[in-house]
Amino acid sequence: MSLQLNRTTFGDPANKGNVLSKTEAEQLFHEWVLNPRLQLHMRQVGRLMRAWAAEQEGLGESDQWRWELAGLLHDADWDQWPEQHCRKIIEELETRHVDPAIIRAIASHGPLHFGVEPETRMDKMLYAFDELSGFIHAYSLMRPNGYEAMDLKGVKKRLKDKAFAANVSREDIADACSRAELSLDELISFIISRQEG
Repeated sequence: MSLQLNRTTFGDPANKGNVLSKTEAEQLFHEWVLNPRLQLHMRQVGRLMRAWAAEQEGLGESDQWRWELAGLLHDADWDQWPEQHCRKIIEELETRHVDPAIIRAIASHGPLHFGVEPETRMDKMLYAFDELSGFIHAYSLMRPNGYEAMDLKGVKKRLKDKAFAANVSREDIADACSRAELSLDELISFIISRQEG
């Protein structure tokens, strides 16, 4: 099954700045995503995107929401339509006249799968947070105290263990760090300090 999107432009430039309201986003989220584990993952990535936009990029409230929205909806079609993953949510957001930058970030969150290269800072950070956030959450579930006192060393040790969370692509994580020009340590530390179960 190929998830290649076979295109590299998304949305209409005339829709720059358009976003879904929080209410609209939540409604779409709940209609499309029924799996609680996937809901949690998407919310975690959304929160990380907002935190990064605010703390590292120095962006204002409206841009923080754009980043959060990309994270919140990046896997919206995975639950009910895995064979149309990315394509269906992209088409939905295009129909709703959402900012092309948000749609493009979603389209590029798995370049090896979708064939769209992450270009903007938003693109690169969504790609960087996606797999690693899920991996760190998997690690938290096997720890007696979850995220409490989790450290960099523990996460890196688990990353080296190929049998642990085997479905998480170590290649994607390394590739995403490289594209975002961040060290793995920086990214892990940021996620640990801001992610909660």
